[in-house]
Amino acid sequence: MRKYTGEEKLQAALRFLEGKESSHEIAKSIGTDHKAILIWAKQYEYNGVKAFIKSYTIYTEQFKLDVLNYMIEHGTSFIETAAILV
Repeated sequence: MRKYTGEEKLQAALRFLEGKESSHEIAKSIGTDHKAILIWAKQYEYNGVKAFIKSYTIYTEQFKLDVLNYMIEHGTSFIETAAILV
């Protein structure tokens, strides 16, 4: 699977959130899996445009443990947790 720019991810998320196309249709048109579209849409819902601005962050071991604890405490999925915290 190829890498997508932040702009491509944003456009795909917006297309999905408009409700006129399914995640499967959008994924097929850009050559990715439909789950990626769902992830991008969720990231946009939680973080807006900044979700697609590339940051090169190195996460500490403690942060990673905090993320796992957050998932356990709140019962969130991997996708939801990533959209909220990352």
